[in-house]
Amino acid sequence: MADPRPRPAEPAASAGQYLTFRVGKQPYGLPAEEIGEVIRLPPMARLPHGPSSLMGLANLRGSVLPIASAATLLGFPVSTASRVIVLAGSTPVGLAVDRVEALVVVDVGSLQLAQTELSREAGERLRGAFQVPGASDAIKVLDIWPLLGAAFTPPVRTGNRALAATLGTEAPTEATRGAGETPRLVTFDVAGQEFALLLADVQEIIDLPDGITAAPRTESVVLGLTAYRDALLPLLSVRSLLGLAPPTDHDGREKVLVVRVGDALAGLVVDAMRAIVPADPALVEPTPPMLTARTQGESRIEAIYRGDGGRRLISILSKDQLFREDVMHRLRQAAPEPAAPASPDAAASAELQFVVFRLGDEEFALPIGAVEEVARVPDQVTRVPRTPEFLEGVINLRGDVLPVVDQRRRFDMPPVADREARRLLVVRTERHRAGLIVDSVSEILASTADAIEPTPALTGEPSRLVDGVINLETTGRLILLLDPDELLTRAERGLLDAFEADGRQTGS
Repeated sequence: MADPRPRPAEPAASAGQYLTFRVGKQPYGLPAEEIGEVIRLPPMARLPHGPSSLMGLANLRGSVLPIASAATLLGFPVSTASRVIVLAGSTPVGLAVDRVEALVVVDVGSLQLAQTELSREAGERLRGAFQVPGASDAIKVLDIWPLLGAAFTPPVRTGNRALAATLGTEAPTEATRGAGETPRLVTFDVAGQEFALLLADVQEIIDLPDGITAAPRTESVVLGLTAYRDALLPLLSVRSLLGLAPPTDHDGREKVLVVRVGDALAGLVVDAMRAIVPADPALVEPTPPMLTARTQGESRIEAIYRGDGGRRLISILSKDQLFREDVMHRLRQAAPEPAAPASPDAAASAELQFVVFRLGDEEFALPIGAVEEVARVPDQVTRVPRTPEFLEGVINLRGDVLPVVDQRRRFDMPPVADREARRLLVVRTERHRAGLIVDSVSEILASTADAIEPTPALTGEPSRLVDGVINLETTGRLILLLDPDELLTRAERGLLDAFEADGRQTGS
């Protein structure tokens, strides 16, 4: 991405139009030719460990806009900003100010150049000052680009390893090869029971939309149609497909699993998403013959997975067995799949999958290939003496000792109140395997490489952990894509190296 400081500052202000604004009680001005537009303060995605002057990233008509706090840049107490001045340049930057006042014309005689340095406060970079008739305070003209350059250092990046691995443009490491050998299941609740589909069969997991259009002359299992990626997606009730009673109410946890059956897409509506688990083939049992002989919901079950030492039985469904052929024929008629246009840039349009999770009000994502498992946070986490606060402790995960990192502590956030919704993401990086405690896991998101924008250069050195920004223009969401290898600092990775070495010696 281009450097957001496109030009050196002029030595002094010149005559012309100036936009005046306030930061705290102090009035400032900027030349009108340096301003692209003025907008209201938009919703923002906060960057963990970002520079103190960076308020966050916003969506400006499909582009990612970094927004800097004018108050913090100038060393003022944090104020309540209401407007953003979008600075023109090769890379737009937003400057959050308390309020915008006027657009004024200043002639040469009104400019005060010699007195500028005498009135300059600590932290200010000025190009001049001028007086507006009727105002008691002189308006200081900010030299904004050097001010931004002093506060932000463009990140030094070593390449987008996680995204490259997801796209298949980087050779797999020994760790990623091992992670791909065990099939993974996405598990969900239906009528109080836990079912699963192969994660490879699930294209995306989304929230149940509010607007569902009834589809005429369809089976009762079809709840209706909804818009999905420039097409219509039929929504089918998994409860009805399995011959189970319909729900008596809705609690907002319902999810839609988007799957492809033949040449058609279908959305399977389930009560709630539960977890992503690696399925040891040795623990997968074929469906008992008594069940396969039945003609109701049990016939849809392909196998049973014995998790947690046999205490957790997960019924694995076959997406191909869920639908009768006549139902699929009607679905194809109700929601025709448009032919995919040939594209010379297959890599840019190829669909990628990400696990989206929340910390507070912010959304983050990890490439699905880096996430081995999603599970509930165990009740027992053993604290390890003389370790930093970010390391919550260790757990025994199916015979392996797994270090657990509290991402809220890692990002300097206060503890969460609702501990029941927390989830454990088991993440494998090039060198480590660790569990990350997050507030919740919201969805599996399908996106394309061309929808992922680079992290703006105005985000500083700590933003190396952000591989890019998933920009969902239709919904206005900005999701920060994290680099699994950068989730820990160099010192913390060294600590885990020593910890894992001690574990191997203890186990030998």
